[in-house]
Amino acid sequence: MKFKDLIIGVPKEIMNGERRVAAIPETAKKLKEQGARVLIEKDAGLGAYFSDEQYENAGAEIVNDVEQIFKQSDLIIKVKEPLYDESLRKSEVQMMKTGQYLITFLHPASPSNHQMVRDLAERGINSFTLDGIPRITRAQTMDALTSMSTVAGYKSVLMAANRLRKFLPMVGTAVGMIKPANVLVIGTGVAGLQAIATAKRLGAVVSAVDIRPDAQEQAKSLGAKVMDVGVPREIAVGDGFYARNLPEEWILHERKILSERIAQFDIIILSALVPGKQAPVLITDDMVKTMGPGSVIVDIAIDQGGNCESTVPGEIVEKHRVSIDGTKNIPGKIPESSTWMFAQNVFNFVSYLVNDGKVVLDWDDEVVNSTVVTFDGKILHKGAREAMGLK
Repeated sequence: MKFKDLIIGVPKEIMNGERRVAAIPETAKKLKEQGARVLIEKDAGLGAYFSDEQYENAGAEIVNDVEQIFKQSDLIIKVKEPLYDESLRKSEVQMMKTGQYLITFLHPASPSNHQMVRDLAERGINSFTLDGIPRITRAQTMDALTSMSTVAGYKSVLMAANRLRKFLPMVGTAVGMIKPANVLVIGTGVAGLQAIATAKRLGAVVSAVDIRPDAQEQAKSLGAKVMDVGVPREIAVGDGFYARNLPEEWILHERKILSERIAQFDIIILSALVPGKQAPVLITDDMVKTMGPGSVIVDIAIDQGGNCESTVPGEIVEKHRVSIDGTKNIPGKIPESSTWMFAQNVFNFVSYLVNDGKVVLDWDDEVVNSTVVTFDGKILHKGAREAMGLK
């Protein structure tokens, strides 16, 4: 059996406001049927509307003490990176054991996660980050980043609309016509395209920026006005048609173009990412100052450091009379849909790595190489090593 005698632990997420869970009764049942023992922390699924009884009916075991889950499990699956548990006064990393496997979103290149990555390595945890899944055909069913980006792009526009000082659509009233809001989406990957589509549905005038010509065409196809920042294709586009990490002179060039136009926008959705790297800072604090009072920025890229210099990770702040949203778990705000997709992605990834009850790694495999963060006491993730200044 594929998961023969493998013990898989699913702790309840402790990030403030996080309602997702890494396994649902459907995937727990599949793991159990293929030989795994599945340990679910009590009430882990309640935020996504899955009861303990549903998990038990699927063959999982409900465990009251999360420390026992970390102690007993061979493999831990989570949604968010390990955090400090205030109720236990210890971090989740401290509860883990040497040789244990961890699969979750780690965002290892983000500066806020560097110490956590070091702690994982020092403790001998073999960790894999779901944001490293390559966008190749055979990895599509494991691509949790794409799944969550779909949710984040949609929800980010609704979050911005809730705080905006005006209507998004054009509205006719007895005293005159109210103009529609202007929305700028920077980075038109999966999240950005979903943000464009959602803003258009809500009646806003939408503009978009992406350094990749193909991404610009996709934005145009959804009705966005594309703002060309003039980065040559050979500099902008890397392997797999992903955006490249731009040299500093081109980052400065892009900022200059944006700074000339940014004041006209009521909402800015930021989702520009470079796979495995720290997100590029495209909006500086000085640029935020030029925006109109009551404008809104939602920084979807915050898990990888953020695209706005003024964003505070995990918080919503007002700076220069502009609302800047650094929420780190936007998909958690639509828990049912996001959890269903995430759990399927995780099940497929676990299935890819495990054979006959053991994690079997092919170090020549692109999926393994792009997702492994720490292994056997070492930090292996290229983007993390670069961001941390490791040779």
